Amino acid sequence: MTVLAHRTDTVTRDALAVLQPGFEGTTAPAWLLRRIGEGLTAVGLFGRNIASPGQLAALTAQLRTERDDVLVAIDEEGGDVTRLEVRGGSSFPGNLALGAVDDTGLTRDVARELGRRLAECGVNLNWAPSADVNSNPDNPVIGVRSFGADTHLAARHTAAYVEGLQAAGVAACTKHFPGHGDTNVDSHHALPRIDVDLDTLQVRELVPFKAAIEAGTKAVMSAHILVPALDPTRPATLSPQILTGLLRRELGYEGLIVTDGMEMHAIAGTYGIERGSVLAIAAGADAICVGGGLADEATVLRLRDALVAAVREGALPEERLADAAARVRALAVWTREARPDAQPEGSRASGIGLTAARRALLVTGSAKPLSDPYVATLAPVANIAVGDETPWGVAAELAELLPGTGSGVYPEGASAGDILAAAGERTVVAVVRDAHRHRWMTEAVDALVAARPDTVVVEMGLPRAEPRGALHIATHGASRVCGRAAAEVIAGA
Repeated sequence: MTVLAHRTDTVTRDALAVLQPGFEGTTAPAWLLRRIGEGLTAVGLFGRNIASPGQLAALTAQLRTERDDVLVAIDEEGGDVTRLEVRGGSSFPGNLALGAVDDTGLTRDVARELGRRLAECGVNLNWAPSADVNSNPDNPVIGVRSFGADTHLAARHTAAYVEGLQAAGVAACTKHFPGHGDTNVDSHHALPRIDVDLDTLQVRELVPFKAAIEAGTKAVMSAHILVPALDPTRPATLSPQILTGLLRRELGYEGLIVTDGMEMHAIAGTYGIERGSVLAIAAGADAICVGGGLADEATVLRLRDALVAAVREGALPEERLADAAARVRALAVWTREARPDAQPEGSRASGIGLTAARRALLVTGSAKPLSDPYVATLAPVANIAVGDETPWGVAAELAELLPGTGSGVYPEGASAGDILAAAGERTVVAVVRDAHRHRWMTEAVDALVAARPDTVVVEMGLPRAEPRGALHIATHGASRVCGRAAAEVIAGA
């Protein structure tokens, strides 16, 4: 009986160790601290948990009162996807902007500075970078989160980002394996499918992941996508052929494998999070990411108990669960013992995000000096990864430079006539995001330019349209610094 109880306690602790849950609030709830004391080794943070750098540092210190090596993870890509600066917009451009500049030294320095800021707040695992090759321009969820559509460009910048982030003592989690770039479905809503052959996967999707592995990425995140050429029945997160066969054996990866959010509909709506979590660990995943949408103690207990029951029933080998937990704990030890590289003399860290955003601009044409422009932001519905709570655009940044600036936000259904009526005689600055994916947006901008040839057009998504207007600025992203860089050009600063 004593032996059985000890075994059960070990399995329970291992089941807790492989979970990466979220929670509500800006301080740690009592139930979370209690579960950390019982074996929970990682916690995921989201925008709802962060009010300021000081508050975040206090929160992570609170978590470490229970165990000093707890992994504190965050989805901080910079650019459009930010949690650290969710209320004001990121101080860093995203991957597409860095890929547009194509200076791996700059990418490494940006990631190093982002990692330094995370480490300063007590965060030691970042679910970034995105290594996806954005080969499908209509992809609804990757887009500017990718370094670009060129495989080798994506590979060299993925490696540089991993090196920079980990030089700051923050573990990188390269995603979304085996590559989410060629999808036209958002896995938050449904299960995407990539119908390409093995040769295409080898020379396109897998190349950036190989570069990340060579660069020493401490973690890799799986994608909730079906790739029939690799596994015709199960999505990558639940596939032994993909996680163990391809990632572990063929590519030789030895680090932590983390799942994408298990509450995403691609898994929750097909397998359910309990069965999905068991299948993921059995397939070769080591850590279960959950908490973006489900953030309570009941979820943690449901998943813990599902894993323990699967071991008892023989559906999940105890050794596989123990191996997964050991990998989580090994990464926790690495983060505790990591010694960040010293900042090089003459570091570009101060203001490096804005510097990178300025270099990423693609400017066509010119405009007369403006004193009181009218900024019309044509706003699509944001995908869940980006969220709709983070401000974007150029209106606020331009108003700082030109106090007479007026502005309005126009959702789908708005017309050029609506904008012109609000603008009056003022020069229109039309701000769009992924206009190639939204016909209404393209039609509105075309009509604006036809009616007012002096219109300024700012494209803050994936630039696909031909330049239009007296001045056309492609920012390659919608972060705050991208908006600032565009505003400087418009204002002549």
